[in-house]
Amino acid sequence: MRIAVSGAHATGKSTLVAALAAALRDYEVVDELYYDLLATGEIFADPPGAEDFQLLLDRSLAQLPTRSGPKVLFDRCPLDYLAYLIALAGAPRHRDLEWERVATSLAGLDLLVFVAIEHPDPIGCPATEQPRLRVRVDRILKEIVAAPGVIPVSVLPVAGSVERRVAQVRARIASLPV
Repeated sequence: MRIAVSGAHATGKSTLVAALAAALRDYEVVDELYYDLLATGEIFADPPGAEDFQLLLDRSLAQLPTRSGPKVLFDRCPLDYLAYLIALAGAPRHRDLEWERVATSLAGLDLLVFVAIEHPDPIGCPATEQPRLRVRVDRILKEIVAAPGVIPVSVLPVAGSVERRVAQVRARIASLPV
C-alpha cells in the first residue's frame, strides 16, 4: 500500500506520519522532500517562494514513482507543492500546466490522507510561519480534494487527535483491496 499524507503546513502531517510509522512498522517512510533537500545542501529562500515550490514539485514528481516498494508512507506529495505554487503565484495556470503530471503521479498511490486545518485549530500557526499562506493552501487543497473525480486515488480526510487520525487511516487500509 502506497500512502501519501497531504495538507498545508502546521496541520499535523509529520506528526501523523511518525505515528503511522510506529503503528505500521513494515512501511518505508519517505520524509518531506524539503528537509531531504536541505540536508543535501539545497538552498531555499526564507520563506520559500514559487521557484522553490516548483523545484519541490519537480523533484516530488520524480521521486514518487521511484519509491516502488509495496508499503511506502510519504510525508507530502506533488499535490501539496502544486497547491503552494497556486497559492503563491496566484496563477491558476500552474494548475492547468502541471495538473496532468500531478494526477499521473497521484495515480501511483493507493491512498491519499488529507489533513486539513481544523476548527477550532488545535495546532495554530505562528506569524513567522506564514499563517495566511497556510490558509490559502488549505483552501486550495480542500477544493481539489472535494471535486468529484479529480483525484485519481482514494482520499481519506482525517481529523481529531493523532490517535484518532491513526485509527482512521488503519481502518481505511483494512477496507481497501490488497
